[in-house]
Amino acid sequence: MADTSIQKGVLKTWKDDRGFGFIQPDNGDKDIFMHISSLKGMARRPVRGDVIFYEVARDTGGKLKAINTRIEGVAYQEIATKPARKWLWLLAIALGLVSAAVAAYLS
Repeated sequence: MADTSIQKGVLKTWKDDRGFGFIQPDNGDKDIFMHISSLKGMARRPVRGDVIFYEVARDTGGKLKAINTRIEGVAYQEIATKPARKWLWLLAIALGLVSAAVAAYLS
């Protein structure tokens, strides 16, 4: 169950190689766990000292964690959409057919 109110805190610790850290909430509550996956679409990775806005939820073990997080002052990046795989296959087949036709014509 998530607390849908937006909360604010400072990123107290961050282990970039492991993709997680802890936020020190502005309201004085205990530090809260934050995983890199909760920062979808941010233009950069977090660093210690960043101001973080977040919601609170419980993980499967019942511990509190930050979700729907964002870094104050950091823009969202455009996420490039991947072309559908069927179009890539069709393009590969078409190129193969054209190559075969050119090879047959030249021989």
